[in-house]
Order: sequence, then C-alpha cells, then structure tokens
Amino acid sequence: MSISPVSGADEIGHTHADVSGGWLRASVFGAMDGLVTNIALVVGVGAAGASARVVILTGMAGLVAGAFSMALGEYTSVRTQNEQIDREWESERREIRENPEAEERELSRMLMDMGITEETATAAAHDIHGDVETATLVHVTHELGMDPTDKPSPRVAAVSSFLTFSVGAIVPLIPYLLGFASLTAGLLAGAGGLLAAGAIASVFTVQPWWRSALRQLLFGAIAAGATYAVGALIGVGVAG
Repeated sequence: MSISPVSGADEIGHTHADVSGGWLRASVFGAMDGLVTNIALVVGVGAAGASARVVILTGMAGLVAGAFSMALGEYTSVRTQNEQIDREWESERREIRENPEAEERELSRMLMDMGITEETATAAAHDIHGDVETATLVHVTHELGMDPTDKPSPRVAAVSSFLTFSVGAIVPLIPYLLGFASLTAGLLAGAGGLLAAGAIASVFTVQPWWRSALRQLLFGAIAAGATYAVGALIGVGVAG
C-alpha cells in the first residue's frame, strides 16, 4: 500500500503559529517596553510633584521618542541579522564549491549525530550535495539553526514595535487625558495594561495566563518603584 505525502490540508489538528516574519517578538517587546517606560515616567514625575500638564507632556514625549527608538532599533537589528545570514550563506556556498568532499563528510556527520545510520547519512549527504544551492541551504540551516529562505522582515518588526509601543505607552496616560489628575489612577491603568499584555502574550506560549500576567506586573512594579524613589527624592530636594 502506498502512502501519499501529507499536505497542509491533511494536517488536521496540527497547525503552527506563523511567527517567521519577526512580528511577535517585536510586538511583545514593544508593548511591554511602552507600558513599563511610561508607567515609570508617570510615576517618576508624579512623585516629584509635577502637575498633570507636565505628566502628560512627559508621557507623550516618552511615547514619541520611545516608539521611534524601538522601530529604528528593531529595523537595524533585524536587518543586521539578515545580512549576517546572507554572509554566512555566501561563505558556506564558497566552502562547498572549493571543498566539496570535506563539506559532504561534515554533513554526513551532522546527520549521524541526529541518529541516522552511517550508510543512510552518507547516501543522503551525497544526494544533497548533488546541487550546490540545496547543499548550502541544508548546511546553513543546520549550522545556524535558521532557515535563510524564511528570514524575518525588518519592516514588519519596525512597524510592529512602533505601534505596540505607542499603544502600551498611552495606557498609563489615559486617566490624565480624560481629566483625572491622579497618580493612583495612572498606576491602576498601567497595572491593568501590564496584566492584559502579559495574559495576551501567554497565548503564544505554554505559560499559564495568570503567571505571564503577574510576571509583567512584577517587572512594571520594580521599574515604577525605582522611578518613584528617584522622583520623590528630587521633588523633596527642589521643595527644600
């Protein structure tokens, strides 16, 4: 009896999230960074006795500066990573062309390390090295642990981080923008944002939602506590 190859439609109940574009890490990082950064800024200037106008100005400046910083940083880091992969691709392809026998033996050893028998690994490596591009792809994928044909997009990472940072950064400012000049209200809004962001992020992991939510709340509390202390000290000094 012959067995036909399994297509994507045949994999019922076995699907994977598409995270190859680099948007997930950038989105989670951007949202958390926006929340923590502006919670800390609001708490810091609020503890120093700043007016609601100053709190809003500081928060909005932090939002704009942070969003652009995140976007440019993500674009540059992902672009640099992709260029490094391209460099490794060219280096590996050159090695395969100049030292085909040694590279074929190397691939055979890698396959045996995965549990494949020596005979099968030798035959597979020989077949793979029948085409330089295929051999390069297999070597780079195994040696770098990344598929060079499915690199993350710098633009997607930049846009994702810009948008999610902005959304996260606006949360602790919502009470002030609505006319409630209350540091407590800003803290509660920020805490709610951290809990929500942590819970949403858990959807893409094996972590329970409550653990992920509390972890983010803890991180935000540490940053807020530090900036509150700084703001309180500076505020007391100014008042004196």
